[in-house]
Amino acid sequence: MGLQPLEFSDCYLDSPWFRERIRAHEAELERTNKFIKELIKDGKNLIAATKSLSVAQRKFAHSLRDFKFEFIGDAETDDERCIDASLREFSNFLKNLEEQREIMALSVTETLIKPLEKFRKEQLGAVKEEKKKFDKETEKNYSLIDKHLNLSAKKKDSHLQEADIQVEQNRQHFYELSLEYVCKLQEIQERKKFEFVEPMLSFFQGMFTFYHQGHELAKDFNHYKMELQINIQNTRNRFEGTRSEVEELMNKIRQNPKDHKRASQFTAEGYLYVQEKRPAPFGSSWVKHYCMYRKAAKKFNMIPFEHRSGGKLGDVEVFSLKECTKRHTDSIDRRFCFDIEAADRPGPLTMQAFSEEERKQWLEALGGKEALSHNFNRAIIPRPEGSAQLDKMGFTIIRKCISAVETRGINDQGLYRVVGVSSKVQRLLSMLMDVKTCNEVDLENSADWEVKTITSALKQYLRSLPEPLMTYELHGEFIVPAKSGSPESRVNAVHFLVHKLPEKNKEMLDILVKHLTNVSNHSKQNLMTVANLGVVFGPTLMRPQEETVAAIMDLKFQNIVVEILIENHEKIFRTPPDTTFPEPTCLSSSPPNAPPRQSKRQGQRTKRPVAVYNLCLELEDSDNPNPSKEDTPTSSLDSLSSPSPVTAAVPGPPGPDKNHLLADGGSFGDWASTVPGQTRSSMVQWLNAQSPSTASSNPAVTPPSPESCPFPLSPPATVADKPPESISSRKARAVYPCEAEHSSELSFEIGAIFEDVQTSREPGWLEGTLNGKRGLIPQNYVKLL
Repeated sequence: MGLQPLEFSDCYLDSPWFRERIRAHEAELERTNKFIKELIKDGKNLIAATKSLSVAQRKFAHSLRDFKFEFIGDAETDDERCIDASLREFSNFLKNLEEQREIMALSVTETLIKPLEKFRKEQLGAVKEEKKKFDKETEKNYSLIDKHLNLSAKKKDSHLQEADIQVEQNRQHFYELSLEYVCKLQEIQERKKFEFVEPMLSFFQGMFTFYHQGHELAKDFNHYKMELQINIQNTRNRFEGTRSEVEELMNKIRQNPKDHKRASQFTAEGYLYVQEKRPAPFGSSWVKHYCMYRKAAKKFNMIPFEHRSGGKLGDVEVFSLKECTKRHTDSIDRRFCFDIEAADRPGPLTMQAFSEEERKQWLEALGGKEALSHNFNRAIIPRPEGSAQLDKMGFTIIRKCISAVETRGINDQGLYRVVGVSSKVQRLLSMLMDVKTCNEVDLENSADWEVKTITSALKQYLRSLPEPLMTYELHGEFIVPAKSGSPESRVNAVHFLVHKLPEKNKEMLDILVKHLTNVSNHSKQNLMTVANLGVVFGPTLMRPQEETVAAIMDLKFQNIVVEILIENHEKIFRTPPDTTFPEPTCLSSSPPNAPPRQSKRQGQRTKRPVAVYNLCLELEDSDNPNPSKEDTPTSSLDSLSSPSPVTAAVPGPPGPDKNHLLADGGSFGDWASTVPGQTRSSMVQWLNAQSPSTASSNPAVTPPSPESCPFPLSPPATVADKPPESISSRKARAVYPCEAEHSSELSFEIGAIFEDVQTSREPGWLEGTLNGKRGLIPQNYVKLL
């Protein structure tokens, strides 16, 4: 049973039971007061914990944002870029979540803590004050009655009447106070139900609003998550292919390391111990040096280096070799020694090799008396030629295999990824490559040959060719556009290069890619998407002449080239390439980088982080606009999306980012010369020649400054080439679209006409008026009229 009601009439009787009921009400209010006090304390602890969690989450987000993956090689694939950018996207997601959490924490203070504190102070506190008055008046009233009743009856009537009036007045005051106190007690008992519960309702509403916002953020994040999962799967597939190739190369080198030494500009190089003589009491010491010798120039370089001391590199010493002499053990108490005399250094140098064999190699390279029969220089070991050829028999074999696959197994899951039994594959290949038995092999109707055996035989035949189908010569040129450029320019570059292949290679490639296009069209059944086929056939159709880890790291770009071939088969093989091509990779279809604003951190221009799920991410500190969605074939967003760092090396408007390939001061020509088989590939030449800053179609686009360009430029003189002071008030037309990122900038489309264009105080920017609004315009986005 609940509390008994307090009747007003009982205030006049003031019975013991009435007093018990009052004490019950008071005890309940005291319990409520303690409960609310503890609840406020717990609420404040909850807010503190929420803030601590928010701080930890923000620190975690900050750590994610600051980390950047490093990659092996000179470029990343589009999938790798998206994976790299994903950490920032995760950071932004957490940041948005914590903003909602902060709002919730504030709402807890406003909707729960403050109302409860107010109720406890104003309502429960008021009752406490009323209780003090009631208790005080009770004491006073009954003390006065006791005193009054002790008066002697012998006193004067006037004195007794005056005492009676005083007692009656005090009793009436006590009754009024008792009535008010009883009323307040019952009022507060009823009031606490809504005064207390209503803030709790607001608290839970705020909490559920936070979780709802998290749910909405998760919904927004879901599409990006699905795209990222595709990026991760593509990267994992490429990793598996790359890992198997790396392990194969490692095993080859482990079995015969001498046959797989890389080509080098030095005739000989390696570690030698060099004797350093000291004053007589101290004798001499032997210091390990890394030595390099170039026979043509007779230059000997040596650098002190000790692995055990943390790998600290010493100063390089260079001298011209005069002669080299072998030291015998009767003249020195050490083995494997020889002396070197320098033309520009006093006294001979005594050196010690690691073994007798290495000493003989050094003696041969340095022109000593003893020499080896083999050449010390690291030459490229040619691949052994197989019996597979691009002849009539070869075309027959490929057509037979393709016809059988399309007839029997076009819908088989894992087609071309599931491999056949090695012995069966070799037996089928030997029968197909034998003129006597080739026609007898019935692949379409015979159950003797499984589809996986046929597909493995086809791949094995292509790999057995003396030269890959897309040739060693053009390998480097095919890789260049895969590492850079817009989707359209990549396709155009591959289109152009395919028509540079020998006729037989191009014909065979046409047959094979047409078949792969058909396979990818059945990907819902066979699960072989364009990306999966790229992983399978990248190493089959393309391979570098020299097997190195660096070359294997380019496997992922070989896969991208194959994806481009499959997705654009009709255009590449059925139409001639543009005679004006090669065109610029990326810059012909993408606007140049806007110059950095002085108001931002030097060398950067901050963007608001926005996920562009169809391609990649526009992120803070990235000035390179993404290509438009229309430029990207929808079936290969993962292979043809964003430009690579090579773009930064192409002449164009100066942007804030430097190409990491040129960070050491090397020239574009130096980079081009690293492409296997190319001194300066034609692809790199037209990448250089066709940038927007020098293209004839846009003669007024601002060329890069000499400081930002790693090689000499000589673009035609234009108005935009003049110093900023020379650009007076005039009109200009937009040659690229631009979306404003700051209130001081103008947004515009291609063809927009600007009035009253003048030089801005910010380098690389102009000021102009468009549609009555004045603002900043990137100078390299417009052409002055």
